[in-house]
Amino acid sequence: MRIASLTLSLVCLFTITFCTSTGISGGNAVERRQSILEMRQDVLTELYSIKPDTRAQISSASGYAVFTNANINLILASFGGGVGVVRDNENGSDTFMRMGEVGIGLGAGVKDFRAVFVFHDRAALDRFMDVGIAVGGQADAAAKAGDLGAAVGGEAIVDNVTAYQLTQSGLALQATIKGTRYWHDSQLN
Repeated sequence: MRIASLTLSLVCLFTITFCTSTGISGGNAVERRQSILEMRQDVLTELYSIKPDTRAQISSASGYAVFTNANINLILASFGGGVGVVRDNENGSDTFMRMGEVGIGLGAGVKDFRAVFVFHDRAALDRFMDVGIAVGGQADAAAKAGDLGAAVGGEAIVDNVTAYQLTQSGLALQATIKGTRYWHDSQLN
């Protein structure tokens, strides 16, 4: 009974956190697409100001993706979810996607972050669009609220994909192994 209450509490906390942190949960499909596109532009603007060389990297890539993610870590488990958009630079198309993640490891806290993936070749972009699964480890610390605080983000290059993480807000300390799945959002495409 106690585990069921804890699980229900986690689900409620995650839902509330995700809906309030991303600002993309409500409205019709047109409004949600517009919110995701605005989020993408805001994230790219921030990334370019922090790391100016990414502008050329993204424009010369086969494509890129920008996701917003709310993540909850509670002792031995980690859960997260978000939305985003993949841009195919070769044909100019956008594909709206969802993401979900689950992990195990030590951690505590709630974190709202943005992820940018740069696909350096067509094969990497196609693989992401077709398979949409990533497994990896993560160790980070974040203590940030708005413009206050600090966040340790990352840059990783694996299999012709560069990933950047920008922490928006939250308080989290974690060391986890996560599996993340990305899939096409049938309501927005």
